[in-house]
This record gives sequence, C-alpha cells and structure tokens, in this order.
Amino acid sequence: MQAIALENTVFEGANTVYLLGTDGNGPLTLVDVGFDDPDIRNQLVAGIEAAGYAVADVDQVLLTHYHGDHSGLAGWVQEQSGATVRIHEADAPVVTAAEAGSRELRAKQEAAFDAWGMPESKRTAVRTVLEEETALTAETPSVEPIADGETVKAGSFDLTAHHLPGHTTGHVGYLAADEGIFWSGDVLLPRYTPNVGGADVRLDGALAAYLESLERIVDIAPTVAWPGHRDPIEEPAARAREIIEHHRERTRRVLNVLREDGPADAWSVSHELFGELEAIHILHGPGEASAHLEHLAANGVVEHRDDGTYALAAASTGDPDLDEFFPVV
Repeated sequence: MQAIALENTVFEGANTVYLLGTDGNGPLTLVDVGFDDPDIRNQLVAGIEAAGYAVADVDQVLLTHYHGDHSGLAGWVQEQSGATVRIHEADAPVVTAAEAGSRELRAKQEAAFDAWGMPESKRTAVRTVLEEETALTAETPSVEPIADGETVKAGSFDLTAHHLPGHTTGHVGYLAADEGIFWSGDVLLPRYTPNVGGADVRLDGALAAYLESLERIVDIAPTVAWPGHRDPIEEPAARAREIIEHHRERTRRVLNVLREDGPADAWSVSHELFGELEAIHILHGPGEASAHLEHLAANGVVEHRDDGTYALAAASTGDPDLDEFFPVV
C-alpha cells in the first residue's frame, strides 16, 4: 500500500489517499482521490508514479464519502483509466452532480440556514465557499453503489464496506478484517473531531447516527486506522471512545448555554461554543450546535419551540444522566 499526501486548498489539513495493490496483486485501487485542482492532480499522479504505476493503471476507486476533498478527482481518474468508482448509494447523487441530488443538498442547506438563524452576511460568505468547492470538480464520475457489508477485492485485501453515517449520510469505512486495517475516511480522524450536522445537512438525527457509527468502530476493534487526513491511528477503538466523550462534553456545554442565556437558536449556541466563524466553519459551527440541540430534544431534555429556539424542557431538572442517550463503551 502507498499512502499519498495531498494538499487541501479549501479545508484545513492535508488529505491522505491510499493506493492498494502496489505489490502487483489484485485490482489497483485508490481509496479516495482528493480535490480536482491542478496542483493536487499533479501530486496524485506523482504519488502513483512513486509506487511504479500510472493513473491509467488504476482499476478501481473506493470513495468514503462525497465531499470534494475525497471525491473531486474521481471523474478525472475514471476518464484516464476507465476505473470503476464505488460509493454508498446515499452519497452517490451528490458525487455524480446529478441535478436532483445537488438541488436537494442546496435546498436543505438553505432551509438549515433559516432554521439555525444564520445572519444573511454569513449566508453569503458560506455560499461562496460552497460554490468554490463545487467548481473544483471539473469531471464527474459514473458510479456503482457499494452497500453496507459488501466485500470487494482491493489489491491483495478483501475489504468490507461499513456504512458509518454521521459526517455524511452515506459515509463508508473499508475494513480488511484479516489484517485488522481500517480505512476510515472522515469518520475517525487523529487530530480533529469530524464535523457532524453541518458537513451534511441531509441527515436527520446526525449526532445519534454518528454515535452509533463510533460504537460500531469500537465493536469492530481494528488494529490500525488509515484516515482521510494526516497520520494513521494506532488505537482506533480508543480514538472512537475519545470522540464519544468529546461529544458528551460538548452536550454539557450546550446545556450550560441554555441555562445561562435562556432560549437560543443554533446560531447563538454556536457563537457561544466557537466564537466568530469564517469560511466553511460558518456551515460547520451551527450545524454541530444544531446536531447537539436536536439530540437533546429527541431525548426530552430540551424543547424545540415554534420560533426556532431551543429551551430547557419544563420537566428537566438538574443535570440529566447523559449515559441514557450517549453510548457507554
């Protein structure tokens, strides 16, 4: 396997994509591909050539999710090589730029801006970022869906797709069970906690879904995870537990905001959590706050009021037992 580091021109942090089959056994496979940007395209070509291959040799692309820093070059790689491109069916309509899928995503983002209480100036700014990301995909691929539990040959590995929603609706991780290796995309990262709620507004109950995905990683207990950004994770189950605890603590902070400031919308809660937001964080901050507020409302701790604000539930007294709606693993 060859890990290929790529720059990231839109989001902070370098991307890492993976070339499997460099020993000459099995289909030559890329796990994710990076943004469709000339410099990044050259870096991908150089990484493949360093392993002794050309882009034209790629047989297969396995995408973890639809975000442009993971899928943007899939169409170009497919055009150069004829490679099969696989992605979960829930993310396929966006990565292929199908009109209906793209229209649904944009409509849901605009509805979320309203629901969150986002100021108009910030809406204008984040629309520009989203348009710039879309413009970085010059060629879109034709794709074949991959389903949860499906096993596919990639190099010498037998990879099983694990549907792990939360960061996106159709996020998939790929597990080589015999070797204990897990290609985690953005469901598990070594330094940051993946955004939940803003990164894909199509998913209802995003935090609950993501917590279940983290529980599944703990159950799978891979030996090592190769993430979509930066360095390998040597204890994936431990990292999953850390992220669960991070969200437990963030939920406490959200509750404290409502206790101290009274009813608030997601934008106001986001400001208390993260301060002033710029660029893509204008989407991610209130999205994360909304995901936590939604999780609290679903469990009866807060109430979502007709004016779009959230307030402590009348029946809620003292600190709730978060173990009732957070996994204990």
